[in-house]
Amino acid sequence: MKVLRLLCITAHPDDEAAGFGGTLQLYAERGVETSVVCLTAGTAARNRGSAKNDAELAEMRTRELGDSCRLLGVKHCEVLGYQDAHLDRADLYAVVGDLVKRMREIRPQVVITFGPDGGMTGHLDHAMAGVFATIAYEWAGREDRYPELGAAHAPQKLYYHTSDYKLPGRQAMSPPVATARIDIGKERFEKKIQAFALHKTQQPLVERVRKNLKQSPFEELYHLACTREPRRGEFETDLLEGVKEE
Repeated sequence: MKVLRLLCITAHPDDEAAGFGGTLQLYAERGVETSVVCLTAGTAARNRGSAKNDAELAEMRTRELGDSCRLLGVKHCEVLGYQDAHLDRADLYAVVGDLVKRMREIRPQVVITFGPDGGMTGHLDHAMAGVFATIAYEWAGREDRYPELGAAHAPQKLYYHTSDYKLPGRQAMSPPVATARIDIGKERFEKKIQAFALHKTQQPLVERVRKNLKQSPFEELYHLACTREPRRGEFETDLLEGVKEE
């Protein structure tokens, strides 16, 4: 049976809600199989809830990710367990291989992630998640890359999350140009805030996230970074535009 699939690659539990929550809801509602792969368990977080150590925090944040993803309609989510706040020092070949494996197993037509700017916050882990995801996107479809990890699969489109405003007090960053606007509406915006709030260890951040996102609350912006087939750039309102079922 042919089906549409969308894969979201993030750095930390809660990224899926704050950055991509409206988009994940929208496409799940449309019958698209959505998946989230998170590189770390977020154990470098300042907000730690009742966790007494990193192992407890990792367990709690992984569980919170599952709760959030269920609310957002995500079919599959997992945490790969790389070290939080150290993705810039991770083994590139190993991380990319893990993502190639997931792309070949999940077989998404569309992949969404952060850009090398690190998203709205400019977070270094977000930036590295985007770097790893981009290389994996390119290599997943090549038979000469990781042949031991299953049959090649080339996703059709890769998007970076972006924004048309900057948060004050951040390091210099250059966000990707917006080429797609996804209208998520008020209800999905509120639901993605609810999904973020399910990350109970991060409860002190809920209102800050809401305040940051309220500058453009009812839309999520993306930059079309790569396509399987050459094409001219056109502004989009649907990440599945031109996508073929497989």
